[in-house]
Amino acid sequence: MALAISEDLEIVIVGGGICGLATALALHRKGLKSVLLEKSETLRTAGGAIAIQANGWRALDELGVASKLRPNAILLERIREIVLNGGEQQEEFIHYSNIGETRWLKRSDLIEALAEDLPLGTIRFGCQILSVKLDTNTCFPILQLNNGNKIRAKMLIGCDGANSVVADFLELKPKKLHPSSGVRGFTYYPNGHGYAPQLLRTRRGNTLSGVAPVTDNLLFWFVNHQWHPQDSKVMEDPKMIKQMTLQTIKGFPKETIDVVQSCDLSTLHFNNLRYQAPLDILLGRFRKGTVTVAGDSMHAMTPFVGQGGSAAIEDAVVFARCMKRNFQANYNKDFIYKSEEMIEKAMDEYVNERRMRLVKLATQSYLMGYLLDSSSLLFKLIILVLLGVLFRDRYAHVRYNCGKL
Repeated sequence: MALAISEDLEIVIVGGGICGLATALALHRKGLKSVLLEKSETLRTAGGAIAIQANGWRALDELGVASKLRPNAILLERIREIVLNGGEQQEEFIHYSNIGETRWLKRSDLIEALAEDLPLGTIRFGCQILSVKLDTNTCFPILQLNNGNKIRAKMLIGCDGANSVVADFLELKPKKLHPSSGVRGFTYYPNGHGYAPQLLRTRRGNTLSGVAPVTDNLLFWFVNHQWHPQDSKVMEDPKMIKQMTLQTIKGFPKETIDVVQSCDLSTLHFNNLRYQAPLDILLGRFRKGTVTVAGDSMHAMTPFVGQGGSAAIEDAVVFARCMKRNFQANYNKDFIYKSEEMIEKAMDEYVNERRMRLVKLATQSYLMGYLLDSSSLLFKLIILVLLGVLFRDRYAHVRYNCGKL
């Protein structure tokens, strides 16, 4: 016997990460109430730092949280890029004055800032979604929860990450495994690190490292390298992760080695990189009925253009704007929608506005990732030509403005 519907809700967001919280906040700013279902029992503040570039700060300004985040993140002045080739070293400086505002922000600071501005009761913790089905009578989505309850929603937005239950419902193609893996962590200096306000990025063969200040006392670093089967043996052991990373960056600048050597083991994280293929984003069906996706559920991408977090925040702004624009004259004080077709129209506008922006980001990240990973000189040459043709301005994506909320 089928279980009865436990609750009817207007707007349901699945996933309490950056995208889910940003989407809930964007809707709240537009006067639209939502309920966010998060499987964890508390906010998921664990994780490293994320690069928020100029486009991301524009979106955070629209959400009204940028002003309280900026004091917790140093404004970077430049990129110091080093390429190691045999015994030779090539060095280049790229000034952010030509690119725009860039800061590395602790993920926990961003998560907490977004959550703090949400109305009490918006987030429901301990709610894991097992499946999504359509109600045969109303065609609205029904969410099966792990506690046995069923929720029927008039609108469902999946922000539940790369392994998304909502994306599975939409029959989106699964995320692909990139040949590279990534290690990231924090290094804390009680008396200050004295590090320049810059991103130090070093590349040698298939290995890319980066070090950047978050605050006067905190440095964030990452090392991406080609995945090896033996890596799986160290993924859960911080000491082995550190040892492997130091071996990987042997011969890198002393600043990088010293930061990794002094890192806080409890902050180390090692994972395989996953991404959504650009063609899958171009052709993906991102709406079915009144269900859609955002963030990594829609466009998981490798970190080679540093746009994963910023793109998710853009999604939130655009989604809420499309909702408000289409329903301004079509809801009462209780936000009861008059037309399923109006919801679908608003979602289609959101998907159409985001699609090509995301295809371009995913393509640039894809090409840059495989440029790093490939050992074939011919393949590298082909990628360089494609990057030169398609992305003559390599930082154009940072100058993008997703518009007003």
